[in-house]
This record gives sequence, C-alpha cells and structure tokens, in this order.
Amino acid sequence: MTHAPLPDLILEPLVRAALMEDLGTYGDITTRTVIPADTHYTARLNARADGVLSGLQIAALAFRLIDPDLKVTAHKSDGDSIASGDVLMQIEGRAASILSAERVALNFAGRLSGIATLTADFVAQTKGTATRITCTRKTTPGLRLVEKQAVLHGGGFNHRFSLSDAIMIKDNHIAAAGGIRSVLQAVKVQASHMVRTEIEVDRLDQLQEVLDEGGADVVLLDNMDTPALRDAVKMNAGRLILEASGNMRIDRIAEVAATGVDYISSGALTHSAKTLDIGLDF
Repeated sequence: MTHAPLPDLILEPLVRAALMEDLGTYGDITTRTVIPADTHYTARLNARADGVLSGLQIAALAFRLIDPDLKVTAHKSDGDSIASGDVLMQIEGRAASILSAERVALNFAGRLSGIATLTADFVAQTKGTATRITCTRKTTPGLRLVEKQAVLHGGGFNHRFSLSDAIMIKDNHIAAAGGIRSVLQAVKVQASHMVRTEIEVDRLDQLQEVLDEGGADVVLLDNMDTPALRDAVKMNAGRLILEASGNMRIDRIAEVAATGVDYISSGALTHSAKTLDIGLDF
C-alpha cells in the first residue's frame, strides 16, 4: 500500500522543533570543536533490522534544514519493506552538517519505522478477512500526524486525528449525560449531517439499545471477549460499522478479525511500538 508523502511545509515545524531541542543554545559544540569546517564525507542510513520503513522523508528534511547544500539521495521509500543491511539513504556533503542532523534523523526514522513495522504485523493477522487495523489518539504529544502516517505506511488505517473530527461518545459521556438514549437523542437533534457518530458499548444489551434508538454510524465494542464479539456481529446484521477495541493484543487479532468486525483499533500501534534499529555510517 502506498501513500502520497505529506508536503515538507507541513512536516517542517516538527523537524525544526526537534533540531532546536537537540542543538540547544550553542549548537553542536562537539562537531564544531573537532571537525574542520571544510571536511566532506559520504554517509549512509542503513537498516540494521527487518521491518517496514517510515520517517525517511522526515530524516531527509532534517539533513536539508541543517544544510541545504547536502546532497540527499533516497534508495528506499516510506512504506517499503526493508531488510537488515539495506541502504536507505545516502547523504553527501559537509561532515559537520551530517553529524549535527544525525540524531534527529535517526530518532524519527527509527521511531516511525517501529510503528509501521508493528502495524504491518497486526495487519498480517487479518489476512483472509475484511477487517481493517486502525490506530487511536494514544500518540506522542506533538507527533500525532507523523505517527498516524506511520500506521498508514504499515498498511493500517487512521482513526480520528482530534476531538474535532467526529462525535465519539465514550462511557464517561454516557454516564455524564444520563444514558445511551440521552446521548443519541442529543446527536440526532444537534449534530451536523456532515459529522459521523461513534458510540462505545461494553455489553450486548447496550448494543441493542443503540440499534433500537438509532443516531450512530459506528459502534465501538469495548473489551468484549471473542464470543461476545461474534454475537455482536450477528445482532448488528450489517446495519452499523463495528469496531473492536480494548485488550487487542497481536495474539488475539486473527480470532477477533474472524468474528466479522469491520475494524480493530489498538493504541499499542503507537504507544508500544519498539524502535526499529536504523543507523548512520560514514
């Protein structure tokens, strides 16, 4: 699955903030002290583990923001499957510039490739079904855009990006508003016809209440065991989109997908992914 890269203009503030954090008040004093300004080198970003690549566009941007004269050549693309030993990118130019951008470039590429790789592992468990894997809002503050992009690179799908994207009624909303019927009646009266509504339930009788009342487009089936999910799919009979969530470990994904739910959402894709080992070598 391929996705068009985001414009650098959108990504640039994130990368600039990371570079400023790393350069601090006085810049890279180690490199400035020990590397002559006219020293030129060729460096390569190399994969040191198998996985799915994400963050290469951001890594390239980090090098270019430090030094526009660096020649950056990508040998792979975000979303590609990569193997240990693959050359991902070549950077030619001032050694000091390469060294000053190195850590930010690697932090983004390793973190985002880890998310893409974990997502691909989840997606592989849904083979033979129509179920889609999607992420949540459990992302690193300030990095949601690129972490959700990494989920796409891994073959997953995106849930809402922010509180303003859709109406998503959680258990606390239901408790505060007085029940399922109350919240759905409010949606029918007040919500724009352009906005979709999702509501969370954790019991089959609550699902039946949603089906009877109407007003929702999607039902989140929270922390249900596999037999309950199977029953929910039968009860729903294709009327609403069903999303299974809560305790969605990778060893459960195949059996949950086999129940016929439309989506499986997991916060683990973004909050528990292991960084993929990517290194820079001169």
